[in-house]
Amino acid sequence: MPACPHPLRLACPLLACCLLAACATSTPVSPPPADNGAPAYAPRPVSVPAQAGYVLPDGRVHIIGNDGMQALIDALNAAFSRHHPNVRFAATLQGSSTGMPALAANATLLAPMTRDMWPGDRAAWRQLQRSQGAQGSQEPLAVRIGYSGYGPRPPHKTPPAVYVNASNPLAGLDMAQVARIFTDGQPGGDLNTWGQLGLTQPGWASRRIHAYGLRDDGGFATGVRTARLGGLPFSVKYEPLPSRQDVIRAVSQDPYGIGLIGWMNASAVAANVRPLPLAAQPGQPFYGPDLPSVRQGRYPLSHHVQFYARQPLDELARQYLLFALSSEGQAIVASQQGSPEGYVPLSADDLAAERRKLLAAP
Repeated sequence: MPACPHPLRLACPLLACCLLAACATSTPVSPPPADNGAPAYAPRPVSVPAQAGYVLPDGRVHIIGNDGMQALIDALNAAFSRHHPNVRFAATLQGSSTGMPALAANATLLAPMTRDMWPGDRAAWRQLQRSQGAQGSQEPLAVRIGYSGYGPRPPHKTPPAVYVNASNPLAGLDMAQVARIFTDGQPGGDLNTWGQLGLTQPGWASRRIHAYGLRDDGGFATGVRTARLGGLPFSVKYEPLPSRQDVIRAVSQDPYGIGLIGWMNASAVAANVRPLPLAAQPGQPFYGPDLPSVRQGRYPLSHHVQFYARQPLDELARQYLLFALSSEGQAIVASQQGSPEGYVPLSADDLAAERRKLLAAP
């Protein structure tokens, strides 16, 4: 600990302790290491293109997107500017739904989001591109820099999960089974009874599965159906409800219910539900949304902290993303692990894959 300036000989031990504590709290704290083998950042000279739409009149680079990422974006921006003093930022973070239109209009360097593009985002991107006369332009590149949340850890939100009643004895599901429960027409056929999932206990084998979720209205349910469940329509047994709280209540009151929802502190609604462990592929081990499983990249419904970027990449965007995937950038992600958002650095394998994707991008 560095010494406090102007040390005093204090007669009161309590006052001395208070002074020492104040000095200790003012000492800068380095972010914890990410421990995923991220390389050090090797800065290359970058310039701010004065005529770019994402450059404000005062020369600052605008970043528009997810509101929950404010602390993370502020820390990344400040650290990047230390490497590149000629680059200053302004962040307007009001929700993931604002990022894609701003990116399509070239009003933001990058669009930070904690979910995948929904069909509405993709449609808005294409429409704006057409309105600007772009012909055959590529869809934006998604570069993941971490995982978005883990749990359960009340009062904070658990990542997207499949929930069952606490009385349900099922050990877990693979994602193919999840798709066969919640949608129609999957290979292998629909799963309609608990006996089809191996539950032979009295009172379970012949009982029908009651599937609950959110409305297929372009939001989370539509996004997860298209990105994670093969894009097929929801099953006729799928009951859409107005809110995540309604889904949790339905599962808590129905021993034969199963629900699929996004970020949620389920314990605030009901104590007798649990997130079901999942496997990415049939025959693989089940993993829940707990911190060790998320950190290792093993939870199949993990969503990501990610940036969308226009293609081809300009050098400023590429350098920013390389910084976020460096040891320093990943340590900044790790420093958010205890925050309400609970961001987690990438696993070593996922980090390597994202760096390869970024380096190969035109």
